[in-house]
Amino acid sequence: MRTLTSALAVLATVAFVTPGLAEEQQMTPEQKAEMELYMKAGTPGPQHKELAAMAGTYDLKIKGWHEAGAPPTEDTGTATRTMILDGRVMVEEVQAMMMGMQYNGRGMTGFDNVTGKYWSTWTDSMSTGLMVSEGTCDAKTCTFKGTWNDPVKKGPVTSRMTTRWPTPTTEVFELYGPGKDGKEMKMMEIIYTKK
Repeated sequence: MRTLTSALAVLATVAFVTPGLAEEQQMTPEQKAEMELYMKAGTPGPQHKELAAMAGTYDLKIKGWHEAGAPPTEDTGTATRTMILDGRVMVEEVQAMMMGMQYNGRGMTGFDNVTGKYWSTWTDSMSTGLMVSEGTCDAKTCTFKGTWNDPVKKGPVTSRMTTRWPTPTTEVFELYGPGKDGKEMKMMEIIYTKK
């Protein structure tokens, strides 16, 4: 709580004090050091530029599995990705047909300079909850782990997600979660093709 209070105090000081000499006179050395850390943590870096490169419009081919070994359902859709907050966060809007119903989803993805990890949120028209994920990426693949509240199990369920890029304009997203036997199974695959 002290850290949050200090951070708010520093931000309030910066927001209301005239830039330049007045700011130097108002801030204590501790506040200046804290402000430098906040400024560094809030500055977009190379990971944010990589997210920005993914902005655009995509055609989607969606496969879903309800049971391990069963044939998948197949659907199509579109996704639009844009950057917000001056290049800090990517927002994704999805429109598709899934299981014969209109489906809309919205997610956000960012990179946390403090933890050194990517984060993601997802919510859609088939739920009223929020999936929160965290992960890492290298030059070829991203791997995330996330949790959402399952209406059948009436509690949190953990999933694993991978994303890979076979070509510069093709992205393959895979979602894995627990099957009826509790073992991990592939639940969804989405192929993104950039327009």
